[in-house]
Amino acid sequence: MLSRRIQRMTPSPTLSLNAQADEMRDQGIDVVNMAVGQPDFPVPKHIKKAAQKAARDGNGKYTPAIGTMPLRKAIKQKFARENNLSYQEDEIVVATGAKPILFAALLTLTNPGDDVLVPAPYWVTYPDDIRLCGAHPVFIPAREDDGFEIKADTIKQYITEKTAVLILNDPSNPTGVVISEEEKRKIAALCIKHNIWIIADEIYERLTYDTQHYSIARINDEVWEKTITLNGVSKTYAMPGWRIGYAGMPQSIAKHIGGALSHITGNPNTLAQIASIEALNGPQDDVEKMRHIYQKRRDYFIQGLNKIPGIRCVKPGGAFYLYPNMSALYNDATTNSQDMATLLLEKAHIAAVPGNAFGSDEHIRFSFATSEERINMCLARLENIFR
Repeated sequence: MLSRRIQRMTPSPTLSLNAQADEMRDQGIDVVNMAVGQPDFPVPKHIKKAAQKAARDGNGKYTPAIGTMPLRKAIKQKFARENNLSYQEDEIVVATGAKPILFAALLTLTNPGDDVLVPAPYWVTYPDDIRLCGAHPVFIPAREDDGFEIKADTIKQYITEKTAVLILNDPSNPTGVVISEEEKRKIAALCIKHNIWIIADEIYERLTYDTQHYSIARINDEVWEKTITLNGVSKTYAMPGWRIGYAGMPQSIAKHIGGALSHITGNPNTLAQIASIEALNGPQDDVEKMRHIYQKRRDYFIQGLNKIPGIRCVKPGGAFYLYPNMSALYNDATTNSQDMATLLLEKAHIAAVPGNAFGSDEHIRFSFATSEERINMCLARLENIFR
């Protein structure tokens, strides 16, 4: 017998599609993989050198479950320097990626039967993590006409006495929306009024293009006390496989999340922690170069998509995804986003993620964390199949 909680869980569609695309490539099929949110840039050289030196020096022992003190000091400085957020070392938790911190935070902040507010479209992991904790995801639709920016007035309609947490992903995966400071202030006031915790997932905060990111926890001390600010090195420094995530939060919560992580994952990779110190403290030139290239890709890709009849796409302010509405191309054979993603993979050899995985069945997610050459191939194949 399988537990009910595990039966309710669904595998990550992004990773599943990536595996399917890899399998097709192994069969000799040239698949244009626009599914996975993985930077295609190499890890900056100075970060790799730090890891190599750490390995040569014999580093590889266990560290504290919440991360080494030097890394937490580097994160403290990063939060102060880039986000205007003040955390002490015992208010910072490091883990094997941001996912375990998210899960441990939900375990810490919710009881079975609680509600967790999730603006939709949402990152695919949120609902399953919430359900695994015995809580209920409550999806709050963001309007495409508003550029997918979630509004405090909309959130207000979904708050009940069971509401414990709001997850705020900004910039968003899959839409790339960057929520304005003004709207964040309204959302924060709402959460304080109703005693709701905020998990601010800011993993893409260095990848913004038309506006500056503003961390919600910096609004005031009261908001800071009710916010977990979640981040990591994977997207900013092209280090997804190094598995280092981190978060800042009140110490009263950090000690419980750290305790949970000590049993769930143990300590983060020792060499990757040392490399992450160099990532945060070292030169940031490579980050800016990557960001500018992403912006160029975004502009080129969205222009091409919007030229194809039946496709319309909101311009994302951050992250590295486009989330076009393709429902005008649905027909008797292709009735939803899953059908569309299957059609793209089988007929055009394009791997993209169906919008139903993110809670909106009219859309398809394309990653532009790939070369301009591959983007060109994707556009050419889309034009060919829908002309």
